[in-house]
Amino acid sequence: GRMWAYTVGFTVLPHVGGFLGWFLNRKEIPAWYEKLKKPSWCPSRRAFPVAWTVLYTGMGYASYLVWNDLGGCSSNAIVPLGLYGAQLALNWAWPPLFFGARNLNMALLDILCLDGLAIGTLCSWYRINRVAALLLLPYLGWLAMATCLTIRIWKDNPEQKPGKSD
Repeated sequence: GRMWAYTVGFTVLPHVGGFLGWFLNRKEIPAWYEKLKKPSWCPSRRAFPVAWTVLYTGMGYASYLVWNDLGGCSSNAIVPLGLYGAQLALNWAWPPLFFGARNLNMALLDILCLDGLAIGTLCSWYRINRVAALLLLPYLGWLAMATCLTIRIWKDNPEQKPGKSD
């Protein structure tokens, strides 16, 4: 009877950090982000909350499937859920680094490490629950775009990088 609570909890968890990141940095988006040079293929600002709602829901539910298949927080869950937790922490760290601190160097480093951990998460989950692994594929696709976007913004806005003086 309590399984629905676990399902909801795991599914909602990624949204918590995502919402906090948006809430804390929402003023920086029109004030700073809109002024940055961005590539023509940059998604509309309105696409981001929709995309992240779908992606966080999918990854959250997938984490529940893995946790459930491994019998909860067992020793078998340390690596697959540890990878997930680490990538989620880096995911949540990106907006404060990029928007809050306006630190393109750290945001780029963060997302590159995030990519590696997200791929590691998918690989570790594939052996446990293929549906969970497949639920991460849209997230990895979006991360690939977000990584390319971060690299382009980093390259095209050199004056925004800390420590550089003209």
